[in-house]
Amino acid sequence: TWRAWRIPPSPPCSPAVPQWCATLNIHRGEATCYSPRGSSYRSSLGTRCELSCTRGYRLVGPGAVQCLPNRHWSGMAYCRQIRCHVLPAVLRGSYVCSAGVQMDSRCDYTCQPGYQLEGDRSRICMEDGRWSGAEPICPPKIRCPESRERLAEPGKLTATVYWDPPRVRDSADGVIKRVMLRGPEPGSEFPEGEHVIRYTAHDQAYNRASCKFSIRVQVRRCPVLKPPQNGYITCTSDGNNYGATCEYLCDGGYERQGTSLRVCQSTQQWTGSQPLCAPMQINTDVNSAASLLDQFHEKRRLFVISAPDPSNRYYKMQISMLQQAACGLDLRHVTTVELVGQPPHEVGRARAMGAPPASLNAVRFLHLTRSHFNAVLLDKAGTDRERYINPVSPDELFVFIDTYLLSEREAARRAQGGDPCE
Repeated sequence: TWRAWRIPPSPPCSPAVPQWCATLNIHRGEATCYSPRGSSYRSSLGTRCELSCTRGYRLVGPGAVQCLPNRHWSGMAYCRQIRCHVLPAVLRGSYVCSAGVQMDSRCDYTCQPGYQLEGDRSRICMEDGRWSGAEPICPPKIRCPESRERLAEPGKLTATVYWDPPRVRDSADGVIKRVMLRGPEPGSEFPEGEHVIRYTAHDQAYNRASCKFSIRVQVRRCPVLKPPQNGYITCTSDGNNYGATCEYLCDGGYERQGTSLRVCQSTQQWTGSQPLCAPMQINTDVNSAASLLDQFHEKRRLFVISAPDPSNRYYKMQISMLQQAACGLDLRHVTTVELVGQPPHEVGRARAMGAPPASLNAVRFLHLTRSHFNAVLLDKAGTDRERYINPVSPDELFVFIDTYLLSEREAARRAQGGDPCE
């Protein structure tokens, strides 16, 4: 504490200036006075003085005083040095200050070996007597693995990623109570995109340390394939990712010209080139089922329909049902052949082929009657597998094919891809 003011001794021969109140003298501060009688009368009756302190000190008392008739100032004040409280000790750490607890003093924190500082590394004593920032802590050191980027595996949209556990060190007693993982375990499959993995370690004193790293999975993709005109594509996986396989198929009445399968490579380019679906050119003037089947690219199965004339109601009913099930017929590689009429006006055609009408000897070698509606289902060897004297529903036809006529490859593909016609 300093004296607010002092009364200097008067010299033997002082000038004739009225001294009503004692002259103000603020230690570490300044008094700016205004007298109604002029600047020479700094302590006369009615003089008002405004008080302030130099930097690093705070005024204690009124900010302004006035000289009263009782020859005393209206109040007392002094300048006190600004000081912050003493900083507490840091567990497993220490700090060094530039000027103790005085204003503008800077305290720098460090941790003992084996610990890693979390929080503010420095704190400064401010004008309001408080320290800047917040008290840091010294938890154990933890170091996560480096962030990494992986490519999705062939034919998949995920990547299996492994990493070593984080390195944790506690030099105080060497005991890490537990290490917690937030996120998938090492060796998990990660989908496309970025994923953040976090670890947290606790020591015996319940100090905590955290770290994180990221895993980014990228899927290499080829340009999206377009289906051919008069055909369609079935693809595995996501359709255009690395390792995906796409098969080109043609609608009924069309046959594929070119490669059937294309694979998306790691270079993000497809193997082969786009095939075409060209109209089938079928010779219907044949004498055996094998000769007829040999002309089809797939050579899977035929469904031959015979009717006495196009107005036959069973014939029209059967054709209507098959038209609504065109997708299912294509999926099972079934080509429909129609034999309609009586000689000499008999015509034969493969539905949707666009081939010109022609006479057909199939009535003879398949033993089909001309007098009423009948149909026969042939397998790829030309064997007569099932006959119908009434129109058959597509569902009934498909159940028979799926049960008795599908190859192992076809059955496996159906089980894996489901029914795209649904």
